[in-house]
Amino acid sequence: MQKSRDILKKYWGFDHFRPLQEEISDAVINGHDVLALLPTGGGKSVCFQVPGLAREGLTLVISPLIALMQDQVDQLEKRGVRAKSIVSGMSYREIDLTLDNARFGGLDFLYTSPERVQSKLFKERFQLMNIGLIVVDEAHCISEWGHDFRPSFLAIKELRILQPAVPMIALTATATSTVRKDILEQLELRKPQVFEASFNRSNLSYECYASTNKSKDIIDFCKTVTGQTGIVYCQTRKSVKDLAQLLHAHGLSVGVYHGGMNKDDRSKMMSAWISDKAKIMVATNAFGMGIDKPDVRFVLHFEFPSSLEAYFQEAGRAGRDGKASRAITYLAKDDIQKLEDQISQQFPPIDQIKLTYRALCSFLKIAIGSGKDETYPFDLKSFCSTFSLDVSTTFNSLKLLEMNGEITLSEAIHQPTKIRFAIGNTALYDFQVHHEVFRPLISMLSRSYPGIFDQYFAIDEKIFSQRLKLTYPQIEKQLKDLEKYGILDVTWKTDMPTITFIHERLPDDYLNLQPEIYVQRKEYAEKRLSAARNFLQANTCRTTEVLHYFGQTSEDCGICDVCRSKMLHESHATYFTTKKILNFLKEPRTEQECLSEIEISKENLIKTLKTLHLEEKISYVNGKFQVK
Repeated sequence: MQKSRDILKKYWGFDHFRPLQEEISDAVINGHDVLALLPTGGGKSVCFQVPGLAREGLTLVISPLIALMQDQVDQLEKRGVRAKSIVSGMSYREIDLTLDNARFGGLDFLYTSPERVQSKLFKERFQLMNIGLIVVDEAHCISEWGHDFRPSFLAIKELRILQPAVPMIALTATATSTVRKDILEQLELRKPQVFEASFNRSNLSYECYASTNKSKDIIDFCKTVTGQTGIVYCQTRKSVKDLAQLLHAHGLSVGVYHGGMNKDDRSKMMSAWISDKAKIMVATNAFGMGIDKPDVRFVLHFEFPSSLEAYFQEAGRAGRDGKASRAITYLAKDDIQKLEDQISQQFPPIDQIKLTYRALCSFLKIAIGSGKDETYPFDLKSFCSTFSLDVSTTFNSLKLLEMNGEITLSEAIHQPTKIRFAIGNTALYDFQVHHEVFRPLISMLSRSYPGIFDQYFAIDEKIFSQRLKLTYPQIEKQLKDLEKYGILDVTWKTDMPTITFIHERLPDDYLNLQPEIYVQRKEYAEKRLSAARNFLQANTCRTTEVLHYFGQTSEDCGICDVCRSKMLHESHATYFTTKKILNFLKEPRTEQECLSEIEISKENLIKTLKTLHLEEKISYVNGKFQVK
């Protein structure tokens, strides 16, 4: 459709869509319900942002990830699109203003969480909004059988009752056939058009090697690919810090990224990696959002994640430019046992979960019958220290309470201080006359943020400190004083995770874990573990193992470690055949010349050449192969 192509060109500068993007966009523009299954890096956001701009009215985007919401809002605003998000930590007044802005046509996109759309305030305003499209991102979260189930997603379909004529698009990058069926049923999509891209990455080899010293193996590998860009994934912050320090000690160019770092440090590390100042990023799974670097040649796993869904997303960050890339897992003798132990840790005893809930309410000073829709900054370490609780067990207990619909636990993310004037111009002028000390700050706020009387603006206290030649504490004190005087409405900055209570605190005996949340999910977690174990211990092509898990099929890839090992034991890939090919390729040769000179089938020759090219023993230039 020309309209979607024009929008793509105008806002993104691209002349052509990626595979399936245009078909998905056009189906949504034409008012169809859509389920889009696109692998990591497949460009999901374009599939709803283009039709969102094409359709009349506001596009509501429901996402469970605050960081992703904020990133997409920033990107849209840079393109001149009016976008805002409603996230935890915002004051009631700030939410109220944002919803009014959306209601009266001041926004093109409104991002929010599935928990927020259930509130009475949101539903009342939603009914009055001119909605053109409802988007459900990370739609696998709606399925109890998904790897990241969020019960709040189940209530999204209620929005269709309030505005039944609005089309809906659900998107995900990781969904098994069971999860796909669940998405369609739970969202009650009407005559949906389903688009499923192939998850096969023909340029990416999945590999797994037994290791007695994983750190040494990773160092050795990184030294053999000096100058290439890569990611090394670990499961804990401690592993990230220890491994990064070791790599640095061996002269490798490394960066560090994990959820415990502040926003500025994470941003600096990301910039260093994107600009190739740091070639290798050692990271937890916090390093994932917004990664769009095409020339990542390798992704190494120091520790394997808890599911094939998570592995597929992380491994898929390699080779987005279509060039040969590798995803390598190093497996110690006890690693699979550690994965099995994680199942027990993920599902603490039910009494322990109830104890965690009581302690949480006491820690946050929430009385029985109160707390509904309230959001609190939450320091997990301080909480566990106060009540002598194990950190890992407590975290998993909180996640189960979240799945049970009691609370929402947000990821740690920097939220800057946001302010607006709470009084009008006349009253503000009168205040300044009688409080001269605040005049410079008030004047700067008024000049810097047109519209600050009507909406909240994020500020950087350090910049104000530099411009007004005041210390940071002085700026902070003036803002607090202005808040006390009723001059400013302030939402104070925080780097901590937050907890939001979905309903009022329950009496201790009233808290019950639903069977599907605990018993059935534990059984399904064990099935996912079995799939991960099968992948790691596979004696069949690893690509086919991954694709089979997601309900797709493919021929053997010919480049994973299993396929290459098989090839070495077959006649076409014996030492002598390979040596003969390498001798023949001392001069540049075409594929046809190789077939004419060497007794080998075309299929086997292609597989062998592909393997040698992956191992960087030969190059391919201008249609000819040659030994490097």
